Amino acid sequence: MSKLLPLAWLAMLGAADACAQTQTDSAAQQAAQPAVKAATDKSATDKSAADKQMQQVTISGGRASDMDERRNSVAGKQIFGREELDRNGDSNLGDVLKRLPGVTLGGRPGRGGDVRMRGMGSGYTQILVNGERPPAGFSMESLAPDQVERVEIMRGPVAEHSTRAIAGTINIILRDGYQQRDNQLKLTDSIEQGRHSPNVSLTVPGKVGSLTWLLTGSLFENRQHDQTETHNLDTRADNVVVKDENVLDETRRETRGLFLTPRLSYKFDGGDTLNFQPFLMVNRSDSKARSDLTQNPGLVPPGLLLPPEYNLALTDGHTESTFLRGFGNWVHKLQGAAKLDVKFGFGAGHSDNDSLRYQYDNSGALLDRFTDTATVRDRSASTGGKYSTPLGREHSLAAGWDVELGHREETKTSLDKDGVPQFADSGDNLTADTRRVAVFVQDEWDISAQWSGYAGVRWEGIRTSSSGASTGDVSNTSSVLSPLLHAVYRIPGHDKDQIRASLTKSYKAANIQDLIALPSLSRLNSATRPDRTGNPNLKPELATGLDLAYEHYLGRAGILSASGFIRNIDDLIRRDIALENTSTGPRWVSTPRNIGSARSTGIELEAKFQLQELMADAPAIDFRTNYSRFWSSVDDIPGPNNRLDAQPKQTANLGLDYRMKDLPLTLGGSLNWTPETLIQSSLSQLVYTSRKRSFDAYGLWRFNASNQLRISANNLVAEDAIGANTVSTNGLTQLANTTNQTYVVWSVKYEMKF
Repeated sequence: MSKLLPLAWLAMLGAADACAQTQTDSAAQQAAQPAVKAATDKSATDKSAADKQMQQVTISGGRASDMDERRNSVAGKQIFGREELDRNGDSNLGDVLKRLPGVTLGGRPGRGGDVRMRGMGSGYTQILVNGERPPAGFSMESLAPDQVERVEIMRGPVAEHSTRAIAGTINIILRDGYQQRDNQLKLTDSIEQGRHSPNVSLTVPGKVGSLTWLLTGSLFENRQHDQTETHNLDTRADNVVVKDENVLDETRRETRGLFLTPRLSYKFDGGDTLNFQPFLMVNRSDSKARSDLTQNPGLVPPGLLLPPEYNLALTDGHTESTFLRGFGNWVHKLQGAAKLDVKFGFGAGHSDNDSLRYQYDNSGALLDRFTDTATVRDRSASTGGKYSTPLGREHSLAAGWDVELGHREETKTSLDKDGVPQFADSGDNLTADTRRVAVFVQDEWDISAQWSGYAGVRWEGIRTSSSGASTGDVSNTSSVLSPLLHAVYRIPGHDKDQIRASLTKSYKAANIQDLIALPSLSRLNSATRPDRTGNPNLKPELATGLDLAYEHYLGRAGILSASGFIRNIDDLIRRDIALENTSTGPRWVSTPRNIGSARSTGIELEAKFQLQELMADAPAIDFRTNYSRFWSSVDDIPGPNNRLDAQPKQTANLGLDYRMKDLPLTLGGSLNWTPETLIQSSLSQLVYTSRKRSFDAYGLWRFNASNQLRISANNLVAEDAIGANTVSTNGLTQLANTTNQTYVVWSVKYEMKF
């Protein structure tokens, strides 16, 4: 209740301001009546002249600037357009996102990973494409920045989007027709360890009558080499070493892909608009992997040393995936300024993974052969809508609905050289259906010159059901009611300063893989490399959030801001690791479970400005930096490192761009830093991740208004990514230390307009 009091005071003060403003407006209208009458008489006098000569008036307009849209949004929203997307010439969207305030990537530098806001992994960050959930298997690293118009980051949820956003929401808006006039061609070649990865991107706008379009597509080929060294050490409670081995894994991968994101828009005579934007992503990948395992018998007492599972393993893999998603909406204007926006969408996707693995002993004799296949088919359909109407001056009400249906078919097969299945469900077909239904209402009101408020509520229900030959019929149903409050206070006498506050309810639903999934087998099964399975009894995580922010705007596109947040989370989901009896004998298995409550707090600082707007005769330097500090704790796990999964304590970015005065050259660079983390992820598991420093630089030469050349380098530091995973259970401590090499990536991009 105490948290609601400040917002209640805000609403009361805003209502008082609104009442005073209404009285002032009424007096002004009475005083203005003579002037209005005079203007009316003059209009009548000039009417005949206007009839004799019709003047042509052209009205032009466009979308507000990114900073203006951020400033005027009641619910806090940051917008990053083409300037940020094009700045470093990145080949994938993940490299762009890692530089944005409060955003980090899992995984090692140069290879991306899951996208995290406020350091929270495990699905706390909601990713949307055009305001809709992307298809299963969608990867941010596989999306080229050329396909994107802008990125919207929302720290607090709003009713018209799903509230599955405990950490926040990143909304990827695909290319549309804003200010697009010329054809654009971009030719890129990225080089890593001498391996070339070419990319061709083409954007073509057009218009015929009431139909406008923007055709965007790209082709790419990517070649990568990865090397990982792992040291496995198993120690008993009496300090006797029972396993001491090294594993060297090398993988060479070639990937080819196609992206198509056309957009069509038709405007009817009555003012209605129909938009449709399909999104096609096709990937084909071939890989060859080599794994060398060697034992270190010196530390292991005689009689305890077990023969290795293999000395050499060779694997050939092939992956094919295709995702097709269609987004559309019809905007119908109603009486007055009301309108109805009806959305529709569909999705289809399939992925096929095949691998053949041969394992040999130290004499070169074949020990075993494993044939693994996995096939996934996804289908989805969605509809939704929003009815919005003004309730008065600067006051609007909206209500709507969302319905999404999904169907998945999944088959996994794992056979040894004798054709024996490696797990009980091998070859079985598992089907899963999901249904998501939501309704919402929201009220947005500019209460006065100083106050703006937003109140919304969203109810969302999700049902997941599946059937399989061995699992039978299982289902999971959950629903969440999310009230949402946002407010902005513009400080009187300081037109560039404002304060934001939000009080929200959000949640994180268990994904379908955690609810119902065929086992994922580990070839070197251990407590640090367990098999993975699902749990149909999972409940969603529920979070109550409070956000506060102070913003000071500088010049045309500058800002200084400081913000803080609190998230109290119930029914936290974590994975437990246990030794279980399976059809192939005892194996270590990781299973997700609801374990209790958690709390996360943090502060986030941001500065962005052009030096010339602050100091006369300064060089043309654009400066941007951000810093975040996070704290978290999990109630049912002992400290001191009982943090939320994968959340670092800090993260920071620093970037500069310098436009030379006498040359058409722009130089820039950015540094992304995340310190090492140590997390007690469960009662038995401790996870360490080394620091991450990624330094990127670029140079841009503009030949003329239509041609430019960009040279860039990512991950110039190229530090090894080091991790450690320790599991202590049943009187045995298993430690896995890993070292992943990272590499510098050079890129050359030629851009032209015609």
